[in-house]
Amino acid sequence: MSVRSLCLAILSFGDATGYEIRKESTEGRFSYFDDASFGSIYPALARLESEGLVTVREEPQAGKPGRKVYSITDAGRAEFVNSLCEPQAPDTFKSPFLLIALNAGLLPPEVVRRAVERRKAQVQEELRLLLECHKECDCPHPGSDWTSDYGIACMNFTLAYLEEHGEALIKIAEDAAKPVVAAAE
Repeated sequence: MSVRSLCLAILSFGDATGYEIRKESTEGRFSYFDDASFGSIYPALARLESEGLVTVREEPQAGKPGRKVYSITDAGRAEFVNSLCEPQAPDTFKSPFLLIALNAGLLPPEVVRRAVERRKAQVQEELRLLLECHKECDCPHPGSDWTSDYGIACMNFTLAYLEEHGEALIKIAEDAAKPVVAAAE
């Protein structure tokens, strides 16, 4: 998904500032779809505005510069739907934890144990946030519910896998740390 489509997706749920779009794309319900930096959001919004796909209005703020609030247009909504009809790119998944797992035999067992425990804590926090968001979401949007349920299922599976198989990963490090007994003895 492009930053352009991500901006349109967020705006299809309601008006937002560039800051709010960034927050939704990094911490909010849209953080699971793609990464977007301020350096990519604002140019995308400017292009979307010049193409008539979003409008912008300035809202005054006491003692501060006015804030720009973006709204999706009907043409923007149609463009967004068209972008969703294109074949999607493969999902991407990057995990620093899996790099540690891949190299468990090179690491001290305590480092691997800490990594497993840290990953479990991260997954538990992510699961907590998903459940909290799912509970607080009072929007009648079946796609949001399904997507949230999918994320919760993924996090539950990940946590269960770590609980069931984490010790096996630590054992790889422990076995590699044992001195090799000479065959000649």
